[in-house]
Amino acid sequence: MTTVWTVRSIASDDTSDPALRPMPSEAVRLLDEIGAPPRLVAHLRAVHDVAAQLVEGVARQCPRLPVDREAVLFGAATHDIGKTLHPDELSGPGARHEEAGRELLLAHGVPAERARFAATHAFWAAPGVTVEDLLVSLADKVWKNKRVADLEDRVVAELARAGGRPVWQEFLDLDEFLTAVGEGADLRLAWQAGHPVHG
Repeated sequence: MTTVWTVRSIASDDTSDPALRPMPSEAVRLLDEIGAPPRLVAHLRAVHDVAAQLVEGVARQCPRLPVDREAVLFGAATHDIGKTLHPDELSGPGARHEEAGRELLLAHGVPAERARFAATHAFWAAPGVTVEDLLVSLADKVWKNKRVADLEDRVVAELARAGGRPVWQEFLDLDEFLTAVGEGADLRLAWQAGHPVHG
């Protein structure tokens, strides 16, 4: 029996192992329009789900830190969209997809403040990076249980600045939270691998 993958089914159908939230309808529409490959859609859904967990965790840990939840979720759901134009980067390294993704989103009418995540998700130390950029970048690492100290330190600094708690306390709480999120990485990786690189 051959499985027929569609962007909409991968992005929105119920999943149980792992349980992943459906992606934003605007992102699904765009991915469908451009014919995104199944593996890419699966990756974006896994990162989107982790981004939603991060936004919820940050809201609990530091309710005074203003975060544009919808921007983070859209950014996570589209951050690698440029890999549609550079499919070799779906299974190998490369950074051509970053600026290409931003340009692709702009060409499809996505506002610059949302399209930017495609280009910023690998540059969390760049000037002008926002907490939303940091959360998309963090989701793109933690979904597979990759920990990046510099990135996490930047998130901790934002939490401490907004919440007024000591840096060490923010660090310990974030570390505990990211460890728990990372425990689902094997299921997410297996789910993504179950989708073909090419349609």
